[in-house]
Amino acid sequence: MLESEGYEVRTHDSPFGATKLLNEFRPDAALVDVNMPGLSGDRLAPLLIKETRAPVFLHSSNDEDALRQAVSHAGAAGYICKGDSSMLRSRLASVLTHRS
Repeated sequence: MLESEGYEVRTHDSPFGATKLLNEFRPDAALVDVNMPGLSGDRLAPLLIKETRAPVFLHSSNDEDALRQAVSHAGAAGYICKGDSSMLRSRLASVLTHRS
């Protein structure tokens, strides 16, 4: 969906190596799944923020109260609920507009 709207997208299937990918790609924002095996997205987010300085959004189907709490602990830019494409579009557009 994001590529069809003109965004350049890179994906990675593991939390391991994500910092390297982001340092090579230098994204304007990162979307990190909270429920990953090995290292949860809320634990990965602070590392990505420190290393890349890109705003990191947590992405999950967890309830919104849990996501708000995870964002607070991780220092993430916010959260985006899985399946909510309008939230995804609006939050990315807001962040990218402010970074320009």
